[in-house]
Amino acid sequence: MAVTVKDMLEAANAAVPRISAQEAKALHGHPQVVFVDLREPPEVAASGKVPGALTIPRGLLEFRADPESPLHEAAFDRAKTIITYCASGGRAALAGKTLKDMGYTDVRNLGGFKDWADAGGAVEGG
Repeated sequence: MAVTVKDMLEAANAAVPRISAQEAKALHGHPQVVFVDLREPPEVAASGKVPGALTIPRGLLEFRADPESPLHEAAFDRAKTIITYCASGGRAALAGKTLKDMGYTDVRNLGGFKDWADAGGAVEGG
C-alpha cells in the first residue's frame, strides 16, 4: 500500500515531539542545543532566522547530518538536542523523523519560523 504525505506527517509527528516557541526560546543559546532551519535560502533571506541556527535546506539534511558524509556539518552531534523548524512545520516534522531514524535521540519540532517570531524570539538577518 502506498504511503501518502499525510501518513508520513502523522508518523513524524508521533515520533518527534512538538515544542512551543516559549520552550524553544528557553533552550536557545544552550551549548547542547542546535537549531536547524530547513527552509530554502530565499525563504531565510526574506524573513531571517533564529540566531545561530544552521541553515540546511530539507533536501540536504541527510548529507549534513551523517558523520560519514563528506558534507557533514560538525555542529550535528547525536548527544545534543536538535530543534527543527521550517515555514509551517511540515518539513520540520519530516526532518525530525529522519534525524531520529539516523540515530539522533533528542529531536524536537518547533514548527514554523513564524511561531518563533510571533512569540518574540530574536531574529537574525532577513
